[in-house]
Amino acid sequence: MAGCGKSVLAAETLRNHSLLKDCFPGGVHWVSVGKQDKAGLLMKLQNLCLKLDQDFIYSQRPPFNIEEAKDRLRSLLLRTRPRSLLVLDDIWDSWVLKAFDNQCQILITSRDRSIADSVTGNKYEVSIESGLTHKKALEILSLFVNMKVTELPEKADHIVRECKGSPLVVSLIGALLQEFPNRWDYYLRQLQNKQFKRIRKSSSYDYEALDEAMSISVDMLPENFKVYYRDLSVLPKDIKVPSKVFCILWDMETEEVEDILHEFVNKSLLFCDRNGKSFCYYLHALQLDFLMEKNRSELQDLHKKVVHQVKKYYKCYISISSEEDCMYWYNFLAYHMAGANMHDELCDLMFSLDWIKIKTERVGPAHLIHEYVEYSKILDQKHPNTRENFQEFLSLNGHLLGHLQFVDIVQLGLCQPENSEVYRQAKLRAQQELSKGSLYVEWINKTSVKNMYRLVVHSHTDAVYHACFSQDHQQIATCGADKTLQVKVYGISTTRYQLYILFIN
Repeated sequence: MAGCGKSVLAAETLRNHSLLKDCFPGGVHWVSVGKQDKAGLLMKLQNLCLKLDQDFIYSQRPPFNIEEAKDRLRSLLLRTRPRSLLVLDDIWDSWVLKAFDNQCQILITSRDRSIADSVTGNKYEVSIESGLTHKKALEILSLFVNMKVTELPEKADHIVRECKGSPLVVSLIGALLQEFPNRWDYYLRQLQNKQFKRIRKSSSYDYEALDEAMSISVDMLPENFKVYYRDLSVLPKDIKVPSKVFCILWDMETEEVEDILHEFVNKSLLFCDRNGKSFCYYLHALQLDFLMEKNRSELQDLHKKVVHQVKKYYKCYISISSEEDCMYWYNFLAYHMAGANMHDELCDLMFSLDWIKIKTERVGPAHLIHEYVEYSKILDQKHPNTRENFQEFLSLNGHLLGHLQFVDIVQLGLCQPENSEVYRQAKLRAQQELSKGSLYVEWINKTSVKNMYRLVVHSHTDAVYHACFSQDHQQIATCGADKTLQVKVYGISTTRYQLYILFIN
């Protein structure tokens, strides 16, 4: 059951220094998995490989598919951290677990007891009760208020009973009582009288008690802090957000933002994870569900606020910095646009060659392809067939854009069928760049190719030794170290460059 303390118990166990020193000298590597599709799983694997590859054994190129990522992870663990522990927190699907099955020691937390049946090796199960006993809940509450269990007021028994055994709810109420020790009657009365709408989802969370405790915690915040906490309603699930993101959202200095966020952390309304010199913040899934339900009528405006602040800060989306703190926007700007119902802006972003180029360089093509699928209804409604043009273009050329920095996306676009929106934009851009002295080439025999998407033509892959014009100045022949001869044909009279390439070994 979610919120029953699986992750907390695992983390507490791994704080045993002697255990780590004797059993896992290679370290402990924690991955918050959650519910994932293939694109999301690939990103998790990419991030883990990047974290483990501190010596840049594989340079900085991320693996481009799950199998490559699985092989790289196995190699990194065996070569650099042979005696380490991999912790996979909140696993939902067996196929996700198999992607991490690399013959190392793994600790998983999951609600599904059969989740480990799909992997080999010795398995040991530790069952956790779905809720705290009354006695244990009182002990936890006593620790928050710094009192012995026997010294707790009578109202403590009733509060624990209203918490329905949820460790998360007990901790939320305990944090409030720690700050306001004279409010036992008030919090009990709030738990008993608040009538919140029961949230029913497939996750099977015990939302009744959580809603009540969460509402009390939020109500106790200062009025200006309530506004800031409401803004967290649109955060993506299971994502640790750098403080820089909140600086942009609230237009504040880093120190001011961290003071606000740490107030939430102190009240158990937010969690903090230190990443080097910076802090990252995240909500428990139950807390985020509560906020989304509480502010459901305002979610669109909250998403819109995020997009407007990003536009105000960066002026142009493609000028977003490549700093680690700003990677959030490359991953989730489209998510916020869709949530804001800003369909025109979403289409402009997703159908921009500049955005495709820079995002693919930063995070690889998998995430962008996933977004084309996720927001297909919006994109198809506004521009029929255009989404398919861009998705096919990225599926075939994404590996080039993400791997080779010198690849020109305009030139790749000119290789698309002439009825493609990608081609139309690339041609328009090429014409604009022509006055600046840029050179682009275009095929003249596209119509003779039955399936353009299966045709792959490579430029010279090594040094070019010679280039020669024909006598009529209509052709250029080049040869190089890759043992190919390429003939380029263009029409000077139309100022439109066209390409016909022959490969001769």
